[in-house]
Amino acid sequence: MGVRLMVVDDHRLLAEALASALKLRGHRVLAAAAPVAGAADLVVSRAPEVCLLGTAAPAEPGAFDPIVRIKRERPQVAVVVLGPVPSPRGIAAAFAAGASGYVRHDERIENVERALVKARAGEVAVAPQLLQGAFMELLHPAAQPDDEGQRLLGMLTPREVEVLVRVAEGEDTRGIAAGMGIAPSTARTHVQRVLMKLSVGSRLEAAALAARTGLLDHAPRPRGPLNR
Repeated sequence: MGVRLMVVDDHRLLAEALASALKLRGHRVLAAAAPVAGAADLVVSRAPEVCLLGTAAPAEPGAFDPIVRIKRERPQVAVVVLGPVPSPRGIAAAFAAGASGYVRHDERIENVERALVKARAGEVAVAPQLLQGAFMELLHPAAQPDDEGQRLLGMLTPREVEVLVRVAEGEDTRGIAAGMGIAPSTARTHVQRVLMKLSVGSRLEAAALAARTGLLDHAPRPRGPLNR
């Protein structure tokens, strides 16, 4: 029995080509449309069994927002994503949004068809190796810059955080000591502890790491003056 489906892709020619190929294989295509941004409205109104949704950028923020709405308003509709060779984060985002499957753009039409049938039956329609990578990303998501900054900040004492801020501002040891009201030898010890905790070899590396991870955005400003 053919699948009652819709094909949506930002590239209308691709959507229409896929729709034609699937019709020839006995499936009932309710619509072939573009762009993906309008997919939710179309799916909600037509209620297919499966929506084949194409995307060129699965890791982009908001790429799968249409799936979230489809699953909220038409939970019985299975969504299969058709996309490029994905990163684990991209495919994890698809499943987190509610997708039932992920098929690579370079798959044969037979494999696309097989994914549609499996999704309609309530099965996961994705290659095992892709699924494994996606689940690992869902269970152990890679730290984002903001998360990493918070983590590093938690490793430092308040005084070490102030030292790091002053290092990032370009202060030398004497400037740090004067601004914090401590001896230069004490300031030097604090700097060495900061470098050790951040696993970096120089002040320049520490400043670059703090800027890259967003650590400085969460660090309080020094109470004493900055000496530049």
